[in-house]
Amino acid sequence: MEEPPLREEEEEEEGEGDEAGPEGALGKSPFQLTAEDVYDISYVMGRELMALGSDPRVTQLQFKIVRVLEMLETLVNEGNLTVEELRMERDNLRKEVEGLRTEGSAAGREVDLGPDKMVVDLTDPNRPRFTLQELRDVLQERNKLKSQLLVVQEELQCYKSGLIPAREGPGGRREKDALVSRTSKASSNKEEKTIIRKL
Repeated sequence: MEEPPLREEEEEEEGEGDEAGPEGALGKSPFQLTAEDVYDISYVMGRELMALGSDPRVTQLQFKIVRVLEMLETLVNEGNLTVEELRMERDNLRKEVEGLRTEGSAAGREVDLGPDKMVVDLTDPNRPRFTLQELRDVLQERNKLKSQLLVVQEELQCYKSGLIPAREGPGGRREKDALVSRTSKASSNKEEKTIIRKL
């Protein structure tokens, strides 16, 4: 029973450092509590319970309060650890950002253009000179010309082998042109699809 007066003396000594003493811990924000504050709250609660007397209901209440204070202490300790971890992580990130800033300023004037942007060096002989649509148009024209060349080469082979007489009437030539244009369109469509897929 003499412990509370000793505690009061300790409280007076600590009270010089803390302006509010153990009762001040009850006035703090829950997010600012430390383990020492929980001990101070425990002391204040114990002192109040001792003043109520030794009624069995007070004793039961005292055990429940002790359990609640133990849980509070655990939560405060975990919260303080989490806060400390977050502070360390923040400090590490600040150092990393500072390092990146110094690297960025040392690297010169690099510009972040964002997605779908490209920087072209005009002195590079291998730089892109055409848009994708222009390349598609050129490839389609090339495929068309190639199919026409194949048709003409086949026709020349037929002339050379004698399968087609050298002179033909105007009607015969038109039928043949229609047949040749149908086959060339089909072959050019297939070639266009394969080349566009490759792109």
